[in-house]
Amino acid sequence: MTIKIILVCLLIYMILNLFLAMKAMMKNDPNGPPMSKYIGRRVFTSVAIVVLILIALATGLITPNPRPY
Repeated sequence: MTIKIILVCLLIYMILNLFLAMKAMMKNDPNGPPMSKYIGRRVFTSVAIVVLILIALATGLITPNPRPY
């Protein structure tokens, strides 16, 4: 159950960074943080989510749905 909570928190963090990048893009402030900072965090978070899912599948913490229909 804790792995699912961690995954949900990481997804929320990824979406938050997406909106922060949009805010930085819309402001276009040369003194503010660049948009690539937030996009980089988003990419790193998505990589962490995929790795965490693969590790959880390999260790048996989560089980895939055997029949999708």
